[in-house]
Amino acid sequence: MCDAATPVSNEGDSKKRPLQDDYDNTESKKKCIESDRVKRRKFALLLAYSGQGYLGMQRNPGMKTIEEELLTALLKADFITEEAFNTPQIIQFQRAARTDKGVSAVRQVVSIKLPEDVKVEKINAHLPAQIHVLAVKRATKGFNSKSSCDARTYSYMLPTFAFAPSGVEPTESYRITSEVIVNVGSILKNFEGTHNFHNFTARKKPLDPSASRYIMNFEMDEPFISRGLEFSVLRVKGQSFMLHQIRKMVGLTIAVARGHTPLDTLHRAWKTERLDLPVAPGLGLVLEEVHYEYYNQRYGKDGYHEPLVWPEVEDEVKAFKENFIYPTIIQSEIEEKSMMSWLETLKLHSYDIREDNVSQGLAAQGQDANVEDGMDDGDGLSAVASAVPVVQEGQDVVCNGNVNEHVSQKVQSS
Repeated sequence: MCDAATPVSNEGDSKKRPLQDDYDNTESKKKCIESDRVKRRKFALLLAYSGQGYLGMQRNPGMKTIEEELLTALLKADFITEEAFNTPQIIQFQRAARTDKGVSAVRQVVSIKLPEDVKVEKINAHLPAQIHVLAVKRATKGFNSKSSCDARTYSYMLPTFAFAPSGVEPTESYRITSEVIVNVGSILKNFEGTHNFHNFTARKKPLDPSASRYIMNFEMDEPFISRGLEFSVLRVKGQSFMLHQIRKMVGLTIAVARGHTPLDTLHRAWKTERLDLPVAPGLGLVLEEVHYEYYNQRYGKDGYHEPLVWPEVEDEVKAFKENFIYPTIIQSEIEEKSMMSWLETLKLHSYDIREDNVSQGLAAQGQDANVEDGMDDGDGLSAVASAVPVVQEGQDVVCNGNVNEHVSQKVQSS
């Protein structure tokens, strides 16, 4: 709390305090009372950031993170107190999704209690250019950006030479063909639905019900050329994702497309065997959007709260991508050749039952999937753990009290 400090009297000192001390103490208490009386409301804060140079979204003492920058800006703008800065739980601070080291976002959502007169411009005045608050909207008292979320959409931008088929050299001059585009699209479709993704994350037991995740769609955008390289963007929408899940999904898709392993490996990954699968580089991963369909249906038209959709800032989102995210991905690929180097590691994987020492040869390549540099961005599906003993392919999964078919209907309009 911000109680004013009371001077301690030494033995023999006069018990009467100086008038100046009384004045300072009174002023300090007055400021504290005024701060405590600021009326705060729950808001949804829309945030965009380039993850380059940051060790993820979540605050970590002594580390450079997105949350540390945001909370510091809020403090400097006088929208939170020193106490709230040190203990964000008292202002009910919650991010919708954790993003790992280097991962960017263009529509991250944070739920937080802020003064009614909060201004986006004042917050941005204290943020670096690569972190930008796009909007704030009043939310319900019980709104939680993580638990109220129905789904999340991520994109993964990569050079198309990653999909060059077997026998074709993956060079910077490679241009993807329509046949390869169709093939990649068909591979991605296999991920859709409810599956056991224990092979697509780290430290998750094969029979752990929380490994079951629901993927709504997974598709590939049309290719485009920038600075002599051809790129494409993969987009995946799912209820929630685990550590490294998307990067492993992309990694296996590339391995199948390039002929390192048959499509059957993907279906085999749903079963209980622990397979050796590659993890694609983190460079191109971006949190695109957080979805609140159920919240919007229930509260978006109640006359008090706005739906949590953001068409009014779409131009800002596009500009932020073009100025801070795409150039970083393209420049890094040109200078560091991360994807080209990573493709060389695909032949080191067995795509078979994983041995205890399988990661030793890959650690030097930065592909050790057992190193946790991030966390589950979903709710852990705790309801699943208590409701479903074993999850196999095609089996219904209970999420937040609903069977996956019901969830599917709820987000059908996304």
